[in-house]
Amino acid sequence: MHIEEFDYHLPQDAIAQHPAVPRDSCRLLVMDDRIRHHRFTDITGYLHEGDILVVNDTRVRHARIHARKDTGGKIELLVLGQENGAYRCMVKGRVREGAIVELPDGETATVIRKNGGICHLDIPHGMEQLEALGEMPLPPYIKADLDAETKKRYQSVYADEKGSIAAPTAGLHFTPELLDRIRHKGVTIAAVTLHVGIGTFMPIRGEHVEEHSMHREWYSIDDRAAEAINRASGDVIAVGTTTIRALESATTDGEVQSGERSTDLYIYPGYRWQSPVTGMLTNFHLPQSTPLLMVCAYAGRERIMRAYREALRQGYRFLSFGDAMYIRGAPCSR
Repeated sequence: MHIEEFDYHLPQDAIAQHPAVPRDSCRLLVMDDRIRHHRFTDITGYLHEGDILVVNDTRVRHARIHARKDTGGKIELLVLGQENGAYRCMVKGRVREGAIVELPDGETATVIRKNGGICHLDIPHGMEQLEALGEMPLPPYIKADLDAETKKRYQSVYADEKGSIAAPTAGLHFTPELLDRIRHKGVTIAAVTLHVGIGTFMPIRGEHVEEHSMHREWYSIDDRAAEAINRASGDVIAVGTTTIRALESATTDGEVQSGERSTDLYIYPGYRWQSPVTGMLTNFHLPQSTPLLMVCAYAGRERIMRAYREALRQGYRFLSFGDAMYIRGAPCSR
């Protein structure tokens, strides 16, 4: 498949620059045998006793750090994690191996090796100390100058397990009050954890979909969540593509297995679905992106592209702070 099959025109003014306030006031496109338009609070009308809503409870780290090279030039570090005693970072700005980097607190770090756009730095801080120097990383397409209170909305209300460098944005629409109403309907809310890394948002650079490889991301599913998902009497609705990735990675013979692992699973059209998922709640994704490929694999490329065209005509807001889509029914290739 050629990547251009998953392209569409996304006008700049369709990219949401601010989150909806309140969170659940955003719009919701529901897609099953036809397309319906709602507000997100209306999701309760599509949930029933016995259903299970599976969320990703990862928390975004303060992983973006503004620093300076020893030559005086400004650079930006996005701290991806630790590996063999060093920190893996994406670096915005040019650095060389052996370069000395000054951190905001005056301490210095050394670039010990480079591998493409990823650098390994020797930094004299633990992760918690390093986070105290950083800020919440927002996607580069959010150009608005947001205050600290608004930036907090790039974190779900149920975020718990710190470890991501980007938010699983389908969960940003829930409020505590909406979650309570959902529970009162007899719907179970189960949490899994997948720490979002560069695998989720790295662009596909080749011409052919099949040539792309995903970076590994860590996930965890506890016994209680796995049991609830496997024994659900109603629909199993996954909130976001990262939740789907965790569930599909953990499923054997149709049963979700508990445990902690890492995954480089890459889902694109033609994929054979394994998990018990029968519904997906998601945002509207970038053209030619791996999340878009995943939703096309779930619902079919033509149906998704038709829904995206309709959403653009209706003035929906796209990407991280944008509106939501609920795809009802099991994946088309199960």
